[in-house]
Amino acid sequence: MPVHTVQQGECLSRIALNYGFRDWKAIYNHAKNADFKKKRPDPNLIYPGDQIYIPDKTAKKIAVETAKVHKFRVALPQRKIKIAVEDWKHRRLANMDYELEVEGRPYKGKTDGSGILEKSVPIGAEYGKLKINGATLKLAIAHLNPIDDTDDLGVTGIQMRLKNLGYDTGPIDGIQGPITTAAIKAFQADNPPLAVDGICGPKTTAKLIERHGC
Repeated sequence: MPVHTVQQGECLSRIALNYGFRDWKAIYNHAKNADFKKKRPDPNLIYPGDQIYIPDKTAKKIAVETAKVHKFRVALPQRKIKIAVEDWKHRRLANMDYELEVEGRPYKGKTDGSGILEKSVPIGAEYGKLKINGATLKLAIAHLNPIDDTDDLGVTGIQMRLKNLGYDTGPIDGIQGPITTAAIKAFQADNPPLAVDGICGPKTTAKLIERHGC
């Protein structure tokens, strides 16, 4: 079977589905992916360029009576998206009505008491939009990059998290230019006692991951 090279915006569940697997764990937990699993301990955070071995599928056999018509139902896999929704002052929007659209499918509901929205959406979903509190937010599902062990030194992962938290980083390009540096400084200023130096060192990175949630 082939070795799959991860592209931006891909997730394990979508990759598994494309190769005919309903459960991504069949790929992630395969012995030949032990190094990949060690490199990416959070299966929800994989990086473009990562190499994943795709194993052979195992056929499932079911014994049934002959000369009869049998119906089989296969549940389509889904994935959960979880979003913490805040206003521009970083206050959680608790118990707030929202309208969510993912790949043309509408969903309505309320955030919970902690301002969290959690929904099951099609496993292949990549884009959506969220309307809440008078604002419309674009969603890029499964596009978040890890910070550790990446060839861009984690810059795109830092830029993505800062942007999701409302800081202007400029383009998500893996380059820490003046706009991204200013965004890091603004984040540091909002989270004392971090030093406001524009450097995303261990303490700032840890706080960024904590504030972002992953």
